[in-house]
Amino acid sequence: MRAGNGYSLRVQMEIGSTFGIMKKSVLFSFLCAAFALAACSDPSDQIRSEGDSQTLGVDAVDSGKLPVFAFEEESFDFGTIEEGVVATHDFTFTNTGEVPLVISAANGSCGCTVPEFPRTPIAPGATGVINVSFDSNKRAGKQEKTVTLTANTVPNVHVLKITAEVNPKS
Repeated sequence: MRAGNGYSLRVQMEIGSTFGIMKKSVLFSFLCAAFALAACSDPSDQIRSEGDSQTLGVDAVDSGKLPVFAFEEESFDFGTIEEGVVATHDFTFTNTGEVPLVISAANGSCGCTVPEFPRTPIAPGATGVINVSFDSNKRAGKQEKTVTLTANTVPNVHVLKITAEVNPKS
């Protein structure tokens, strides 16, 4: 009987071990399926309203009404300037769309190019200004810089360009 009990115990341990592995496999499969379903859900379900600006952006896309940048010019050449000069230019635009235009960010392509932009919505038909400063210190030679605007337009990124020929200090 002793051999039978030992055998029986060994079979129970092997069966218990097999069921433990199966339980882990089933649990792992369930977690993978749950993750896949969550990842494949409709992204619009995850949009959260955080004030009027978020609601405005979603309403604009749903209704077909969009804000539109209409710049007087999208590039500007400072011409020839002396090294060390800080040159500035105003890029003027009009919102020719049907809803307010909101600029969320304006980034220069390097630290020498600094944009300033309106922090409040630009109403349809109204104008706004992007002021761009270019610091030519230690920038001798031909310079080509960009300012990237992010807004609630389609496409949501708009790029302005500035160029200059910087004469080195003597």
